[in-house]
Amino acid sequence: MDRRRQANNMDRKSLPMGENRLARLETIIENHRRQFYSSGRALKQIRDERLYRDLLFDNFEAYVRQRWDMHRSHAYRLIQAAAVVDNLLPIGDGIVPQNESQARVLARENKDEQRRLWRGFISSGMALNAANIRKFIRSQKKTGPAKKPKSVQLVEIVSAGYKAAVMAMLDQIRWAKNDAWQTTSKPAALFWLKVMKEHILTHDEKR
Repeated sequence: MDRRRQANNMDRKSLPMGENRLARLETIIENHRRQFYSSGRALKQIRDERLYRDLLFDNFEAYVRQRWDMHRSHAYRLIQAAAVVDNLLPIGDGIVPQNESQARVLARENKDEQRRLWRGFISSGMALNAANIRKFIRSQKKTGPAKKPKSVQLVEIVSAGYKAAVMAMLDQIRWAKNDAWQTTSKPAALFWLKVMKEHILTHDEKR
């Protein structure tokens, strides 16, 4: 009698705790063969916890092949697809990939990129199918994520007093320009600008 038949004939009520856990996970797979998310999560737990050893299988590949007539690559696709859904659930407003082929398009990206791309895809209003997801991702790869302007990084840390002093200086420059540089000459304004710049750079060097 082969291992698959042995597994099917086991009295699961008398199994130890680990094997009872395996039995529950196998029931999920058996009842949800067409639901990639449930099957993928169950397979992941069996693989990660090596529960297949309870049925005397040496490795996960042999387990899925003999127990479920499933190729190793397909089992791993289901596991990866379920992981994608788990990653997207908190940010998709309930909208997640509906089958393994849709999730597979995102599986090759890291978790942060999956979320960024999924937010963009949902906002795009495109119909939910694998071809459109793939098309959207290709368009994003060409343009790349929006970069923050460097100016934002330069001014993000500034005290209220420093900002007030700069604004006052800008007011002085505006008044001098309106006065046609009669009260304060343009060379004098540029000189003091140079002085301030030198003080800033000298301060950085001393640090």
